[in-house]
Amino acid sequence: MKLKTDAKNVSYLVIIILILAFLVAVPFISKPYTVILLKNILMFVALTLSWALFSGPTGYISLATAAFYGAGIYTAAYLGDVLPLPVMVLCGGVASFLLALIIGAITLRLRGIYFAIFTLSSVELIKHVLHWIEITVLGKRGRPVVKVSDSTVFYVILIIVVLLLVTTYFLKRSRYGMAMSSIGSCEEAAAHIGVNVVRVKVFTFALSSFFIGLTGAIMATGLIYIDSQIAFDLNYSFFPTLMATFGGLGNIFGPVIGAVLFSYLREILITKFPYVYMLIFGLVMILTILYLPNGIIGLAQTIKVKFLGGKDATATGRKVN
Repeated sequence: MKLKTDAKNVSYLVIIILILAFLVAVPFISKPYTVILLKNILMFVALTLSWALFSGPTGYISLATAAFYGAGIYTAAYLGDVLPLPVMVLCGGVASFLLALIIGAITLRLRGIYFAIFTLSSVELIKHVLHWIEITVLGKRGRPVVKVSDSTVFYVILIIVVLLLVTTYFLKRSRYGMAMSSIGSCEEAAAHIGVNVVRVKVFTFALSSFFIGLTGAIMATGLIYIDSQIAFDLNYSFFPTLMATFGGLGNIFGPVIGAVLFSYLREILITKFPYVYMLIFGLVMILTILYLPNGIIGLAQTIKVKFLGGKDATATGRKVN
């Protein structure tokens, strides 16, 4: 059994290396539009993986992704012309990390729908406070952003995604990951056996937000101008949640698959059906919730169990491979 598991892990590693090698070569062998498309897809992969890093094991549905993404964007707008690119991107992650510590310390004592509503409200609060400061105090709305080539943005986003995959893999297999899973299973029981549930939740929330801030900072360099409405777009809160649910949270690759498929579908729908693409997204999610509660990964595991035999498929919804 161990040899079978080791062979499976090696095959996964080989596939990942081949995919990464292909992605590294993309800017040299593809047209500029392909680089832009893959850059946007990788951006959603990073946001979805970051969201799943916290919400997957704990079961807390955070809708504050746009707040941390916007913090990274504004960091790039203010520091992009005074700091080297790697330092500026890192500062974007740190800004989001600190913001998440504040929001998490306030909100993570709430549960269920109350937590989701509060995190969503925090995005709107930050957006309108910044808008008021820009108009009333600074006397101007928004800022220009230092432009960076699409290829550079693509490679930085790729590095962020790789770091996220490595972080997620080792975190879920650590004692800290077991503590997060215990919180998701039964928070009261986790606290009873000695898990500091507040500290674990707040730190994991901030860690996931760090990667969101890195993503926002580098993606801002592909823009020319930003303001609070652009930076704190609520779509960046909803899309990662939808993509992770669509892909499935029972496997580390579920959010990746959901983000790739959904973001590519988004690009097609925006181009061909710009006025109804959100309606189509909504229908897809309703069907997913009704018929694919464990996402694509859950469906694949169920089919495998049904036709090839194995463990009960009902356990795969929360299993992390």
